[in-house]
Amino acid sequence: MAEAVKTKAKTSKEAESKEKTSNEKKADKYVAYVSTYTRGSRIGLHIYDVDTKAGRFKKKDDVEITNSSYLSISHNGKFLYAITDLGVESYRIKMDGTLENMGTASINGMRGCYLSTDYEDKYLFVAGYHDAKVTVLRINDDGSVGEITDEVFSAGIGSIIERSFLPHVTCAKMTRDNKYLCVCDIGMDQVKVFAFDPVGGKLSLKDMIRCDQDSGPRYIKFHKNGKFAYVSHEVACKIDIYTYDNSKGFPEFEKIDSVSTLNDDYKTTGSIACAMKFSLDHKLLMCSVAGNNSVSIYKVDEKTGLLDKRLCLPVSGDYPKDVAFFPDSKHIVSLNHESNTMSFFALNIKDNIIVLNGPFIKVPSGNCIITKKL
Repeated sequence: MAEAVKTKAKTSKEAESKEKTSNEKKADKYVAYVSTYTRGSRIGLHIYDVDTKAGRFKKKDDVEITNSSYLSISHNGKFLYAITDLGVESYRIKMDGTLENMGTASINGMRGCYLSTDYEDKYLFVAGYHDAKVTVLRINDDGSVGEITDEVFSAGIGSIIERSFLPHVTCAKMTRDNKYLCVCDIGMDQVKVFAFDPVGGKLSLKDMIRCDQDSGPRYIKFHKNGKFAYVSHEVACKIDIYTYDNSKGFPEFEKIDSVSTLNDDYKTTGSIACAMKFSLDHKLLMCSVAGNNSVSIYKVDEKTGLLDKRLCLPVSGDYPKDVAFFPDSKHIVSLNHESNTMSFFALNIKDNIIVLNGPFIKVPSGNCIITKKL
């Protein structure tokens, strides 16, 4: 009888432990940050609570900033960096997800279009579309942005004279081993690979990925395992897949496949590939396309790096400049720049469909969307 009581008590404790773990998972909270052009308004950054279960955002706060074109969160999750007309603004992320301004740093040039940190959160990299420059800035111990440590300009003449005959830097992203900075030049159809000196904050050109002529490489992303790189091409509306290896002491990129961001029966004329985002677990990859205003979602094979396209469907908005997965990968959101909306969808990857999930949320001239766990 005593043994039965002990067994019952043990079972009860195990049930309580499982329930506690389940409740902890349910209690995870997320916040979303959305940057916009201001165009007469002083509000350029919007903060939302993320309702993961409902697949919706709820307005939380607004931040005054001028023409914020891109956002990035430090890898330690403590700080948010935003591009502004004045350069870069840094913010401390509070416990509830709201932001505390920590000041502005100049990038000594025209307004940037993309920014990211290295994987040790010691440096910030800003890509400049208009002046074709990569600016490296030191990050202070308190998370604020410090002095410029390097500036590198692209040079040359591209092939599409009517569109982008000059270099335009659209992305600057470190490899996962924190060894090399990969810089997309959409005007030159190149991804430059720079060795990075973590002491002096200097860049030195080591290699170059030469993309197809007139393809327009816009973004580069690395799988979390560090073995594969994905380059989205704005003009060609495709994603090139590369293996990455540094075992010999220098960067080696080998192209292994290419997939379209459009349906097979849709021509690239009049369309441009926009955002490219991984799901939180990196099992899915999503790319948005303006023109036909759609999203394509792919399953990622983490062993081979290859992409399996599961769907390509409309987003019910004009110019989906950015997109994001919800943390559970069961919902997505599209930030539609020209229609001034965010549209929400339930994602059923098993049946390869997305279903509109509730009304649009008005967002003026949206540029970038990023989510964070609190």
